[in-house]
Amino acid sequence: MTHRIGLVVPSSNVTVETEIPALLSRHAESFSFHSSRMRMHTVSPEELAAMNAQRERCIDELGDARVDAVLYACLVAIMAQGPGEHRRVETAVREQLPDAQVLSSAGALVDALTALRAGRVALVTPYVRPLARQVVGYLEAEGFDVVDWAALEVDDNAEVGCIPGERVMEAARGLDLTGADALVLSACVQMPSLALVDDAEREFGLPVLSAATAGAHSLLTGLGLDPVLPRAGSLLARSR
Repeated sequence: MTHRIGLVVPSSNVTVETEIPALLSRHAESFSFHSSRMRMHTVSPEELAAMNAQRERCIDELGDARVDAVLYACLVAIMAQGPGEHRRVETAVREQLPDAQVLSSAGALVDALTALRAGRVALVTPYVRPLARQVVGYLEAEGFDVVDWAALEVDDNAEVGCIPGERVMEAARGLDLTGADALVLSACVQMPSLALVDDAEREFGLPVLSAATAGAHSLLTGLGLDPVLPRAGSLLARSR
């Protein structure tokens, strides 16, 4: 059986359709991937709101493909709308697509940190600082203590997809990880980090996850599949 995965992605995103399939290709089950795109170039409140307004069209398109699960894959677009927004969005999509598992990158990160029992977290984000603060506030509203965070101040979403891994690691090394239970190496599905997760866990000595690994975990658990994948960090290292 092949599980059909629907991805709702910003039009300028090139990473989620690389990292999510790369992760799930390590699973014993088979998957196919089907995307619908929302126009967005600059990561700003105005463009994020305009992008979110395209959601219903995208869900209709994925419904035509009869997907088994859909991931609304833009974390900051949801978190920038205020605390708890992922629940409202997921409920709205579920009403539109009742026969599929409905997930979001924002909800997936919350669920992944909960699964790791990570009450105190550190973040690396590509966003400008005002948007990064909104991500921090969103997680704090979910009950997490954000001990430190970094904003790389990149507002062109195409450029976010080209941020070198070493720049991500340098930002992580600059964080105060004292007392942190986990490090979110990329709080963005567009900033590449999958190749860094295992090495970062060894370097920092604590669980490391990303929007992509959280998304994969959420998809697998949503489909009732064992959320275990090799070389993808502690989150996906064992059944829960």
